[in-house]
Amino acid sequence: MASLGAVPFGREVLLPLLAAYKRPNDKIAEWLREGVLVALKRGLYVVGTPWRRGGLSLPLLANRLYGPSCVSLDYALSLHGLIPERVYEVTSVCMRRGRELDSALGRFTYTRLPSALYPLGIRQEVAAPEVVYLVAGPEKALCDKVLLTPHLQAMGRATMRAFLFEDLRIEPAGLSDLDLGVVRQYVALGGKPRQMQALLGVLEEVA
Repeated sequence: MASLGAVPFGREVLLPLLAAYKRPNDKIAEWLREGVLVALKRGLYVVGTPWRRGGLSLPLLANRLYGPSCVSLDYALSLHGLIPERVYEVTSVCMRRGRELDSALGRFTYTRLPSALYPLGIRQEVAAPEVVYLVAGPEKALCDKVLLTPHLQAMGRATMRAFLFEDLRIEPAGLSDLDLGVVRQYVALGGKPRQMQALLGVLEEVA
């Protein structure tokens, strides 16, 4: 079991390990009761502690739980060090219907993003040989935050600065190295045009 490491896996991975059992589902149920396995959702598992080898990657779990998706919004902003708060809910964007999933390992939320915007600014992060996941770069995470914040009235530079530096508590110096090409693509493809143009204006000021 330890050979499975900390990577999520499906039932098909377990079946070869249970070839000697006449009723493999009963053994899986036993392992779940004992904590040898932890169910993320139906048919998707990770090895439980202390049998697990290595720490779990919450972004990888988020990718596997519902997809296609990539980690973005508050969790990605925290991951990139742009916002000071530690975020416990793993936030992602997706092209399908948004949803919330509560698992034994925490809450995972998915917010739908228009398909034209979804691939912009996605990075593939390699945390370990077996731990590869999709995450929004800081530019995408910021654009997604502006685009998907309900009732955001920051339509000029002054109000956008207040949103970024007071509400989100981002340090202006942390925005100086962003790839503004990603932001310009968001502006060009539409969706909250006044807010996105205001965001671009503020980022051009601090670049």
